[in-house]
Amino acid sequence: MDKTMQSTGGKQVASTSNGGDSGALTSARKGEHIRICLEEEVQGSGIETGFGEYRFRHNALPELNFEQISLQAEFLGRPLRAPFLVSSMTGGTNEAETINRSLAEAAQTCGWAIGLGSMRAAAENPALASTFRIRKDAPSVPVIANLGAVQLNYGFGADECLRLVELAEADALVLHLNSMQEVFQPEGDTDFSGLLKRIAQLCRSMPVPVGVKEVGWGITAETAELLAGAGAAFIDVAGAGGTSWSQVEKKRGGDAVRRQAADAFADWGVPTAQCVREVRQCLPGVPLIASGGLQSGVDAAKAIALGADLAGFGRALLPRAVHGSAASEALIEQFRRIEFELRAAMFGIGAADLGELRNTDRLVRKQ
Repeated sequence: MDKTMQSTGGKQVASTSNGGDSGALTSARKGEHIRICLEEEVQGSGIETGFGEYRFRHNALPELNFEQISLQAEFLGRPLRAPFLVSSMTGGTNEAETINRSLAEAAQTCGWAIGLGSMRAAAENPALASTFRIRKDAPSVPVIANLGAVQLNYGFGADECLRLVELAEADALVLHLNSMQEVFQPEGDTDFSGLLKRIAQLCRSMPVPVGVKEVGWGITAETAELLAGAGAAFIDVAGAGGTSWSQVEKKRGGDAVRRQAADAFADWGVPTAQCVREVRQCLPGVPLIASGGLQSGVDAAKAIALGADLAGFGRALLPRAVHGSAASEALIEQFRRIEFELRAAMFGIGAADLGELRNTDRLVRKQ
């Protein structure tokens, strides 16, 4: 790919393309991703989140008032009414703007944090910036801007990252690690060399917290230690068991070699539950998010009992967000259902708040 420079409000942002408008290519790719995730089977095959390996030991006498169980949490200095994050998904298309606004309105209503999809499209084409401007829809919850970490090797630096944070009026930036997706993406950026050093430099220079997340293959203890040492303010393990981006890219087409090879990687990655347990054991004080295939509040309860601070939900929310305000009631109902499931699981083991859930001895491995 040729390396080109796209002007963004006086800033020069490096991008890669095979010619033409790189912003239009990125936007088109985002549209394909939305369609595929809604219409195609892109779940990892032969691998699960790992939460099914655990069960809670029921407490028949919880000695609690169900209505007084507290889900209150905090993230990035902002209070949350529940320990949940709308995981980074999309942006850069008209449909993505509808989705982001729906999710932002629901997050504000229910008191969840929300992450944006990759904002590279907005850097390459300022006309797409509106698809990421959700602060007016979510004025009081944490909003997280997002960029692929590999873009630090393709011309993005602190100035460009700060511009994205300011555009979204975000509380933090998350850098996503998606090496395997880039390998299977026909137009992928695959130079991940020296990236840890660049992440460390960015963490030192940004005026807002910088976290790191995977996109569905998981962050293990060893990698988490490196990232924490580089200054990552939080880690989202985004483990395996949910969407497999090698399968998503397979559905987009591209060359025959990549399409055929994708099947060999359908079970790639580290299960989300394993990532959470590993990372929390080696990094007891780092804010930790569990995402990757979570479907219910019971999954969230298990994730928190294993050591997570927040539980992230992604593709599970997408179908009810895609129709905008017409589906807002159904989307909020889904949020409420997840919250109820978490509170019911806590009631079932006698945990009055999230601190007691994290310290419970009632989560056990199935025999």
